[in-house]
Amino acid sequence: MRVEHQIRAFEQVFNSYDGTQPLHRFLFTYFKQHKQMGSSDRRWATRYIYSFFRLGKALFKEDLIARLAIADFLCNQTVSLVIEAKLPQLKEQVSLSIQEKIALIANQYPLFKLSDVFIFNENLSKDIEKQDFYESFFIQPDLFLRVKPSYVAQLVQTLKEAEIAVEEVSDTTLALPNGTKLEKILPSQKYYQVQDLSSQKTGNFFQPKKWDYWWDCCAASGGKSLLLHNLEPTVQLLVSDVRENSLNNLEERFGEAGIKKYQKKVLDLLQNNDQDLHHYEFDGIILDAPCSGSGTWGRTPEMLYYFDSHKISYFSKLQTSIAGNVVKYLKTGKPLIYITCSVFKQENEDVVTWIEENLPVQLEKMELISGYKDKADTMFIARFIKK
Repeated sequence: MRVEHQIRAFEQVFNSYDGTQPLHRFLFTYFKQHKQMGSSDRRWATRYIYSFFRLGKALFKEDLIARLAIADFLCNQTVSLVIEAKLPQLKEQVSLSIQEKIALIANQYPLFKLSDVFIFNENLSKDIEKQDFYESFFIQPDLFLRVKPSYVAQLVQTLKEAEIAVEEVSDTTLALPNGTKLEKILPSQKYYQVQDLSSQKTGNFFQPKKWDYWWDCCAASGGKSLLLHNLEPTVQLLVSDVRENSLNNLEERFGEAGIKKYQKKVLDLLQNNDQDLHHYEFDGIILDAPCSGSGTWGRTPEMLYYFDSHKISYFSKLQTSIAGNVVKYLKTGKPLIYITCSVFKQENEDVVTWIEENLPVQLEKMELISGYKDKADTMFIARFIKK
């Protein structure tokens, strides 16, 4: 039977994956190694494994395939063979709202608890609205573009001609279905950047001035620097990261965006970098800190299943160490922007408290950006001013 074939393919993928690498990378390699899987097999195996992990640890003692059927029912608006085989009484309700479907599952499985989807409940930042947050894991986040306002209409037309569902979120932001193959439709990134909606909102905290000199100290592939440059094109930039390959990606993105004047350095911010930075003074520092990434787990739901809570304290210590090592290069009266894509208070409010108590800065404002309401990532940001 086809359903048994699909279940066997799912089980083989599940048993081969251990959570040590991002699921999308694992699947790319796995499918490359198993060329006998056709496109339909790959598509269904991908749907099933992602749906399965979105259930987190809910109904953990239930049979594996029963959990798969429940997850697939909650996560999708179309019926699958697994739903038909294991939840035939619910297949007609697959297009209901997520709230209605959760109620149906809770009625049929009395041990189902929505909070078990995200078991790290005691660690959540105080402004997280738990019900909405838990429900969001059953909904695929969108792909967001930040677009130069004068090119929005042109890009929307191009996307519609390619039969891509596109929503104009604002005069600079477009939302597309996740998985849209942009490189085939919009080959040049000169007029847009792929950037999550919540990440775009962090720019409200930057407030750069003309000819400022800013340091994006954990720059990764440069998303925040590109946003900063868009807000104030005269800003001079130093970008750094401990990973040279990330800076290579940044260099490519900067080139496509037309940014040519900047400095870049490979720096380990847990070390003393005075030899490289002794003469530097900055008008602003962006610390987009290494973190658990828990605010992005709607995109990487495997983390709901494999994340170990002891890592939260590891990241918290990392964040305070980096903050302590970079603030000395900031001019008096200038901003330190602290950012995480975490929902954990130990990485957010607790780090803010530590920074206030141990560094020569004063908190100006902070905000949890609740992307789970907008099919986006959830982020945290705080703006400090150096005393």
